[in-house]
Amino acid sequence: MQAVLLAVDRLSTWLGQLFAWLVVLLTGLITWEVFSRYALNEPHAWVLDVQIMLYGTMFMMAGAYTLAKNNHVRGDVLYSFFMPRTQAWVDLILYGLFFLPGIVALTWAGWNYASEALAIREQTFSAYALPLYPFKFVIPIAGGMLLLQGLVEIVRCLSCIKTGEWPSRGEDVVEVDVEKLKAMVHVKDEDIAALDQYVAPGGKP
Repeated sequence: MQAVLLAVDRLSTWLGQLFAWLVVLLTGLITWEVFSRYALNEPHAWVLDVQIMLYGTMFMMAGAYTLAKNNHVRGDVLYSFFMPRTQAWVDLILYGLFFLPGIVALTWAGWNYASEALAIREQTFSAYALPLYPFKFVIPIAGGMLLLQGLVEIVRCLSCIKTGEWPSRGEDVVEVDVEKLKAMVHVKDEDIAALDQYVAPGGKP
């Protein structure tokens, strides 16, 4: 079972990392359009539509990736003090009450939305019309991946309730450990304290 959970984690991670490269394309497109608009006096009406579609695709496809890394925002004020089994019960209840109904509705409605757009070959409402229906299929695809990852997280909750410990999950990008960072650059607490006198209120220049 753990192998299946990690396989879904890897799939969500791979898709998240793949679509994250859209930020490079988005940055290049915006930079080029700003130059074209202000330096060459040649704005393009279709660029804004492409920007929205690129950003929307990147944002939607990051959902399953973020859930796989357990990085969605939650109210940690009380949650972090709970024992793992209690945390699993809280997560399981919330998945049942909110996550599953919401994501199933998103995926179902998104599929109908995209199918209708495909049927009429929907285009953007601009002087230079672009096909819009391929972008709308991102909604059910992202919803389906988020639902799959959510089912994996529910299995993890059930496992934690049974064993009292959270199952392992795939590793990827981790937050910076301040102590490790200071060790890497050979900075000591005394050095930081010495610099604080120049930036802290009341410190001497």
